[in-house]
Amino acid sequence: MRLIIIGGGISGLSLAYFLREQDPSFDITVLESEKKAGGKIWTDKVEGFLCEGGVNGFLDNRTRTLELAEKLLLSPLRSSENARKRFIFSDNILHRLPESPVAFFTSNLLSLSGRLRILGVMFVAKGTGEEETLAEFARRRLGQEAYEKLIDPMASGIYAGDPNAMSLKSCFLKVYNLEQKYGSLIKGMLKMQKEAKKTGKKIGAGPGGVLTSFYDGMESMIQALTAFLGDALKTAAKVVSVDKVNNGFTVHCADGKSFDADAVIIASPAHEAMGMVKPLDKTLSSVLGEISYPAVSVVCLGYKRTRIRRPLDGFGFLVPYREGRKILGTLWDSSIFPNRAPEGFVLLRTMLGGARMSDLALMGRDKLIDLVTGELKDIMGIDVQPDFGQVYTHEKGIPQYTPGHEKRLERIDEIMKKFKGMYITGNAYRGIGVNDCIENSFALAMRIREENR
Repeated sequence: MRLIIIGGGISGLSLAYFLREQDPSFDITVLESEKKAGGKIWTDKVEGFLCEGGVNGFLDNRTRTLELAEKLLLSPLRSSENARKRFIFSDNILHRLPESPVAFFTSNLLSLSGRLRILGVMFVAKGTGEEETLAEFARRRLGQEAYEKLIDPMASGIYAGDPNAMSLKSCFLKVYNLEQKYGSLIKGMLKMQKEAKKTGKKIGAGPGGVLTSFYDGMESMIQALTAFLGDALKTAAKVVSVDKVNNGFTVHCADGKSFDADAVIIASPAHEAMGMVKPLDKTLSSVLGEISYPAVSVVCLGYKRTRIRRPLDGFGFLVPYREGRKILGTLWDSSIFPNRAPEGFVLLRTMLGGARMSDLALMGRDKLIDLVTGELKDIMGIDVQPDFGQVYTHEKGIPQYTPGHEKRLERIDEIMKKFKGMYITGNAYRGIGVNDCIENSFALAMRIREENR
């Protein structure tokens, strides 16, 4: 059976691996439009600094990624203990994010009234079950101040999103289900902890887990998958359209080449997939086009350690939108993982742009470095110029799960029933993280094998 996978990011590459693992008889070709595979996983080694141009890790709380790494003979690298210390920049101060109830209620991150408002969460009625944005949910359950200082920067850090335009159910399904099932997050957490003691498993409403990568960066996994696939992976092969031909498909590339297949899996971003499927179904193309991708830039700056006065024993900080700053946050990468900076230097990795400040991400290298340098001076007191600077701009960054996302997925699934042998996957649909992509690829590989026996 001939299968074409369009897209050589982590979704497409891991899908190809799982398909071949489950049935070596599959004749698989992966078509990637760029000169190298990996999508948003891109590790750059420059002047002794190891910069992650996109994804900087995954959480070790879901086994599928760790199992894949083991099969690829990779050694996962868990972040240092320093990474437990996380900060929020609020009211011109870097506040350490409390890690326990006692620390939370003694912290000055929230005002006394803000802390007391959170105590009232036990008395807040559960939602109606109707679609709610993350901002609406957080204000209803935790209050305005907790929303602005805690939930808003968290949403920026994960999705580079605007909580006022993020679907709670699509972005944080576990939290939604917890409230719907138990009526209260705290009641739900207590019930889950009680169950966890019986099973010995760690359970929580949040993502949990430890941030994990590899000594030579996240691209180690891409390189291992690329080596595994060999000639089955074809780069610089930009797909422009997919045609239904009799009982199969023909995939057309921009260079005039075409590939015939019994089944096609589109693992490209939704904004690319919409053009490929337009000849097949204009409605499907239109629905895919509703998924937005605001621009995001990553600015990596290196400094001699002796030139920075403040301690860097932490993960880094996030910035609430209410602060009016121009960055989303900064990770102290060389404090999180080893091998990120030369001896005697540190590497700081700043994100900016996203759903509310997309234009900032497109300013250009020099302006972005100047902007971030100025922000770090105000926030961290770094009043010297960096010794190293590198910028990575994604004009189409992280897909946004806006209100109506679940209905979009239902429409996509319904339309896809008309095209037996064609599938769509990737981080635009059911989870943006590396763990989500790999788990979805595994499930899809199982489904393809069952449907094509």
